[in-house]
Amino acid sequence: MNAVGELLTLALLPGVRPRDVRPLLARAPLCDSLGQPESHTDILGPRAVEALRSGAARRAAAVEQERARAAGVRLVGLDDPDYPRHLREIFDPPPVLWVRGELDPDEGERAIAVVGCRAATREGLLLARELGRTLAAAGVSVVSGLARGIDSAAHEGALEAQGRSVAVLGSGLDVVYPVENVGLAQALCARGGAVVSEVPLGRRARPESFPRRNRILAGWSTAVVVVEAGARSGALITARCALDEGREVMAVPGHPGHENAAGTNALIRDGARLVRDARDVLEELGVELREQPRPAAAAGEGLLSALARSVPRSLEQLVAATGRPASALLSELAVLEVEARVRRVPGGAFVRA
Repeated sequence: MNAVGELLTLALLPGVRPRDVRPLLARAPLCDSLGQPESHTDILGPRAVEALRSGAARRAAAVEQERARAAGVRLVGLDDPDYPRHLREIFDPPPVLWVRGELDPDEGERAIAVVGCRAATREGLLLARELGRTLAAAGVSVVSGLARGIDSAAHEGALEAQGRSVAVLGSGLDVVYPVENVGLAQALCARGGAVVSEVPLGRRARPESFPRRNRILAGWSTAVVVVEAGARSGALITARCALDEGREVMAVPGHPGHENAAGTNALIRDGARLVRDARDVLEELGVELREQPRPAAAAGEGLLSALARSVPRSLEQLVAATGRPASALLSELAVLEVEARVRRVPGGAFVRA
């Protein structure tokens, strides 16, 4: 069995966790350890030992390799030169990655994870999309989880800039979740990005899959940007994983009364860097912002002049009216709200106060 087959055998063993892999690899060549499981019962439990003794573990790995080959999925082991180096450095890297698309093992220093809640606001979606677009245009790899809401918006923004984006799933690559993002996953691969998982083919997403997926998001990247997150959002798990691995955590502030801002505001309170737009993120990376052409605003058509006192205007309408990026408008609107010159009304719209 080849090297990735040995690692796959280990990855599929019952009861063996990613954190158990390195200690086992440090003892002896993996083929020896798998051939003498009784010598490693402090790491391998009874079910794992029996699966190796009976040969069931190797047969399962061989079947999975064949399924991956037939599905056009590549298996990349921890010792493969294409395995992402940043991810390899974390405490519990996946022993095997299931991959569609292209890997760049050296992109960690210029990869940013953009994450947030699924039930995002319209403003949050626009900001995530713009972050993805501007970061990708600057040559940054945008990493996220292909979930509804903020994740999808960040991936879509990267595609708009013709940039690279990587999606990490909590399910098998052949059972993309959510199902409406199958097309998005295909587009990422077609544009030079990748869709990856540490989960075997055919396995659907489970609640416990997402915290494990989130550690990969954090490990893949040099920093994590949280756009919107409630007090119990899974995006906060990604942020904690990043902190555990010594990676930078950034967060977009929100109104204290909005539930989607509870998590991000708490991160900022605890030391996360405040993000107003992509410029703040790129500054942290030391990457120069590449200005993207945008329609020029008509003379005298500033933000206040684009607002009426009686007719609410959405953020999309304000972007169209002023020709300015959503992130810049959101920052200015927040200041104008504090100054009581602008008022937010139900539905995420704004009126002149």
